Amino acid sequence: MKNYELMVIFKPNLDADEVTKVIEKMEKTVKDLGGKVENVEKTGRKKLAYDIAGNRDGFFSTVVLSLPENQVSEFKRQLNINDNVIRSMLTVVNEKVSA
Repeated sequence: MKNYELMVIFKPNLDADEVTKVIEKMEKTVKDLGGKVENVEKTGRKKLAYDIAGNRDGFFSTVVLSLPENQVSEFKRQLNINDNVIRSMLTVVNEKVSA
């Protein structure tokens, strides 16, 4: 399994409880794919540098996770079909990041 860092921006119309529910659903997806969530950091609502799908701000969160390499494309697909996610970026982390 490789370690990844996921930066995700959620729609700004979600409140804190709804964001928590979406993150929990994302954690369940990772576990169902055979991975493990190491750390979740909710950065909060921030203004975007430019409009994304008509949104001027978004709720930012960073997730450190490990996932089997053959499941990465399925995880990205799940992120893309989630209506609450307006942008995401998954990067490989060479070292294990500790919380």
